[in-house]
Amino acid sequence: MSPIKDLGLVYEALNAGDTFSQGDTIAAMVTFTLTKETKLKGLSVKLKGDADVHWSEGTGDKRRSHSAHRTYLKLKDNLVAQNENGTVLPKGDHQLKFRFTFPQGEMPSSFRGLHGKICYILVAKVSRSWRMPSSVQKELNFVSKSSHTVQAIHPQSGSVDKKMSGFADGQVEMSATVNTNVCSPGDTVSVVAQIRNSSSKQTKTKFSLQQKIVYRANASTKVNDQSLWKMVGETIEPNSAETASCQFTVPADVTHTLQDCEIISVSHYLKVYLDISFAIDPKVEFPLVVVPSGFANLQPGGAPGPYPSGPFGAPSYSDFPPPAYPVGPYPAPAGSGAYGYSAPDPTQHANMSSGYYNQEPQQAPPEGF
Repeated sequence: MSPIKDLGLVYEALNAGDTFSQGDTIAAMVTFTLTKETKLKGLSVKLKGDADVHWSEGTGDKRRSHSAHRTYLKLKDNLVAQNENGTVLPKGDHQLKFRFTFPQGEMPSSFRGLHGKICYILVAKVSRSWRMPSSVQKELNFVSKSSHTVQAIHPQSGSVDKKMSGFADGQVEMSATVNTNVCSPGDTVSVVAQIRNSSSKQTKTKFSLQQKIVYRANASTKVNDQSLWKMVGETIEPNSAETASCQFTVPADVTHTLQDCEIISVSHYLKVYLDISFAIDPKVEFPLVVVPSGFANLQPGGAPGPYPSGPFGAPSYSDFPPPAYPVGPYPAPAGSGAYGYSAPDPTQHANMSSGYYNQEPQQAPPEGF
């Protein structure tokens, strides 16, 4: 029976909505109880971010699977040094504190969909000789600043005209305007369409908010285009002109626009079209960028609104108690983010151009943490 009990991992929430972004520091703690004096081979913590897609298509012998993977973040620190002789820890409760800082650079926001996901996970693993390691993990909600730094354009306009053929004679013309190109969940979007029906057929104006998710694996793609909201206007009689307008609220659970991941993308657009029987429906489409609340009013290079003033992501450690274990026999290393156990000198490697980070923290924790 394992002497390691109640292995847990907790972290301090930083921003509203329990989210993290580039430059934020996550303060966390590994907790566990030893039922007896135990020799550990090592205890490591990781912060990693990965994107994966997978889907299958076809049947029988023609069934094919498609998958792809990207790594955007990988940070690691050893709270108990890895060595062959091991490190003996006393019986009782243990709390090991550490911290990681999300690097600057382009990393996509967290996402979960039908055929793929982008996950940022905090992992702690305890290793013992000749034993299966014990591990615990927490998934984090990462919101990318780089992908949501956009500038609103007010308004957007478009028009279309179509000459009828086949079962109808004449022509229909439509011009439409939407009040913005950037919105957040809960925002109200307004659209106005002016229609001139010079044909012999009745028509109706329809509005829909569309969400398009594209999964990519090598040269294959899987597209999921769905309607999030629809509205049907009044009937427009032949040889008449009408103005159709509507307002809608962006759904609270809508997935944010995602364009900075090579294998997953999420886009939105507002479609205004005329429903004409036995004819190809004329339509006008407006791209919409759906961002978290507080991002829609950004200028390029600006800082998001919902975060605290002052240095972005400045952490607070006031809620963390002091270590519960004796620190005397296990001096705190000067270069580690952990307390109470020796660790090797950390090194840092960063490849900013590829978007992949492999880093061990170098900062010494502030006093009192």
